Amino acid sequence: MLINLAYKSLLHRKGSIILTIITISVSIIVMLGVDHIRQQAKLSFSSSVSGVDLIVGTRTGSLNLLLYSVFRTGTPTNNISWTSYERISQKPTIHHAIPISLGDSHQGYRVMGTTANYFEYFTYSNKQQLAFAQGHKFEHIFDLVLGAKVAKTLGYQLGDSIILSHGIGRTSFKNHDSIPFNVVGILAATGTPVDQTLHTSLQGLEAAHLTKPADIKRLTQTAELTLSQVDDLTPKSITAIMLMLKSKMAVFTLQREINTDKQEPLSAILPGVALSELWQTMAVFDNTLHLITILVIISSLIGLNAMLLASIRERMHEIKLLRMVGASASFVFLLIELEAIIIVLLSATIAFVALSFLLPISQTYVLNQYGILIDSNIISKTNSKLMFYFFIFTAIAVIPSALFAYKGARNSHV
Repeated sequence: MLINLAYKSLLHRKGSIILTIITISVSIIVMLGVDHIRQQAKLSFSSSVSGVDLIVGTRTGSLNLLLYSVFRTGTPTNNISWTSYERISQKPTIHHAIPISLGDSHQGYRVMGTTANYFEYFTYSNKQQLAFAQGHKFEHIFDLVLGAKVAKTLGYQLGDSIILSHGIGRTSFKNHDSIPFNVVGILAATGTPVDQTLHTSLQGLEAAHLTKPADIKRLTQTAELTLSQVDDLTPKSITAIMLMLKSKMAVFTLQREINTDKQEPLSAILPGVALSELWQTMAVFDNTLHLITILVIISSLIGLNAMLLASIRERMHEIKLLRMVGASASFVFLLIELEAIIIVLLSATIAFVALSFLLPISQTYVLNQYGILIDSNIISKTNSKLMFYFFIFTAIAVIPSALFAYKGARNSHV
């Protein structure tokens, strides 16, 4: 009886109720959308190094090493010798060692020198391997592989010729004009910094920095020069090493060995620990998003309460009739509470349906524009918990309106 009466009462006031449902639906969309994107952004950051057990660089802070080696932000303080890379990569506990070399750029995007094994062994998200949307990995000295966002933003296609620039700024005063690179591959979007990176071989990056005209002429005039034919271009130093171990149990032992290495001052960091430091530095931003969510909840509940209070003043005659047919003041109190719950339930249903359509549509745009891969499934443990609290807060927030109706019922003369 109570549910049926609440339904008919809301239907009788459908004009104002529809506007209230729309308002609360928008609030729930904002609340769930902001929290979902916040969670997905964190997950996207974490997924950038899902398969890497240790990152080795020159002696520096763990956060700085993580930022420049994985997220291509900041500048390394020094390089690691190639000798140290060979020595570390040959340790029995290591499954794969991926060297990376940074320092050049192209129109504001970082260039990373590495080996062809990078495309086979580097993983992101839930141990996903890199995939090619077009082309293949580099095989020749001047081959170049583009990240998805680089190719899309700059409009490059397979076969295009690209000139690299010295340094990491968007504007460079020194270009490697004498040695153009050829685009042979474009990676599929990953939602990680890989999308914003140009990849070339370590030998190709060394060749780009040659200064002797004879050496440059020898390389550029030799057609289809493969990587195995240029052993003399092995780098003397690199920026960092990504290590994948045979056993997770060996991580701390190897980390201690590298950090106490007497031949060269090195730092080995655990990406997960460094990411925790990153979240601590971003606590203000994270708390701001939490505050936005709370304010959205408060504003929508204030609006709901205001609508119910206004309607109760107009429904005093209805309340008197309920009292005349034997309804108690407590019944009237519960009726108002139930109406509020029904309104929020309808609003939540609309919000979930709307987000189920909006997220898949915006997924590609967010990935291409911001490099964040968002899950199109809005139903999650976190969002379910948010909605549970939303219903609890609704029941609490409408108590003033329900009490107002309760007192009106008590004062009514039967």
